[in-house]
Amino acid sequence: MDKEYFSELESRIPHGKVRTRFAPSPTGYMHVGNLRTALYTYFIARHAGGTFILRIEDTDQARKVEDAVDVIKRTLAGCGLTYDEGPDVGGPVAPYVQTERRGLYKDFAELLIERGHAYRCFCGKCEEEADGDDAKPFKKAADPCRSLDPAEADKRAAAGESFVIRQKMPEEGSTTFHDTVYGDITVDNSELEDQILLKSDGLPTYNFANVIDDHLMGITHVVRGSEYLSSAPKYNLLYEGFGWEVPTYVHCPAVMITDPETGAVRKMSKRHGDPSYEDLLSLGYLPEAIVNYVALLGWSPRGELSEQEFFDMDGLIKAFELDGISKSPSAFDIEKLNYFNSTYLKKLSAERFAELAMPWIDKAITSESVNRALIPELLHTRLNRFSDIPDMLDFFNELPEYGSELFANKKNKLTEADSLDILVKVNDAFTGINDWKYDEIHDALYAIAEEAGAKIGKIMWPVRIAAAGKAVTPGGAIEICEILGKDETLRRFKVAFNKLS
Repeated sequence: MDKEYFSELESRIPHGKVRTRFAPSPTGYMHVGNLRTALYTYFIARHAGGTFILRIEDTDQARKVEDAVDVIKRTLAGCGLTYDEGPDVGGPVAPYVQTERRGLYKDFAELLIERGHAYRCFCGKCEEEADGDDAKPFKKAADPCRSLDPAEADKRAAAGESFVIRQKMPEEGSTTFHDTVYGDITVDNSELEDQILLKSDGLPTYNFANVIDDHLMGITHVVRGSEYLSSAPKYNLLYEGFGWEVPTYVHCPAVMITDPETGAVRKMSKRHGDPSYEDLLSLGYLPEAIVNYVALLGWSPRGELSEQEFFDMDGLIKAFELDGISKSPSAFDIEKLNYFNSTYLKKLSAERFAELAMPWIDKAITSESVNRALIPELLHTRLNRFSDIPDMLDFFNELPEYGSELFANKKNKLTEADSLDILVKVNDAFTGINDWKYDEIHDALYAIAEEAGAKIGKIMWPVRIAAAGKAVTPGGAIEICEILGKDETLRRFKVAFNKLS
């Protein structure tokens, strides 16, 4: 092999600072587990003043989704995860897309053969064992190519015979690796199959390419899901075969979810259609709320910050320590996310909230008489997420069908007859209002309550039922009447009179 070629590649490797990479496969959307991996990878780099890299691992061409890379980039940008090196920004160890590094893998696979840690296999076994979901391990003892004379293997390959390159696992002894989260783990080498490194089409498998790229890109910390723990011994043996330093492993526990169809608790996955970052955005969650919540799925701050829940990006970077990552799986809880999002919504300025809410309001409200401009203030402190808006505002478009029993209310000691009497008085007062605004509506209702010697709640209840046709609404009677307008409010009162008489 050309020593100068490999020396030149080694000379390009940056050293002296923490370097992490987020290396997704463009096989679909980024679900919450992928996003968490990206966040932790980013936090490690930024906390240490290091470099954060985006690498696209697209060797599984059969499962590649056309716009998946764009989704990945939009997600990172939306969450504020700016990468220092990557496909569209370049860097000292470019290219950052694996299919563009294709020649490298073949060269390193050949080097591994030369060093006795890999071999050509001509058996024609199903290559899906490398990347597929229904993998059937190809045991080393069953492979006659394992003991094939290297010269014979070279001759068959030169003649054009199809082959794959497999890692040659030790038959005896054990391999121990250290993980930041799970500690030291030892595996008997006899349990390790001779995995495929290079497929017959010349493309590497994930298990090979990620080791080559991590080394050549100077990656110091490798963050991935705990499902890759079983592959870590194979990675270690590859590092040893090349004589390279092993990076720090950070295997994160799974993010679990309760299946909405079966009720079973399972790992979040693309296959089951679990929510991605963009799905959550489309449901009306704020990016900063998503980031804050997902960061705490399996990690918690230490020391004086241990009780803190809400962090901005700078706060997360400062607080993030590897010893805060839990070994136990975490549960994705939509109600907990609602709590985070609701809190972040309340913190928005009135102007910013209105700006974000109005597109949802405009879609929800079809009635031309409704004063849309007043609705954001009504919703600001009452929302979990923007997608709740249509159900909260449906009564503004059309008075729903309701029964007269809603006018009876024990708390306010109201009967249907009491409500009818109150509405008659309110109707007269409302008819006399010329400037239909909050203060005038407010003063009219309070004047009726004072004259009757009643608590204001007793007056408000029948007005709200008549105006909204619902017992539970965002905002109270005054706000609803103001938004509906005078004509529509009085029209709805006539409907109430018919029901109560």
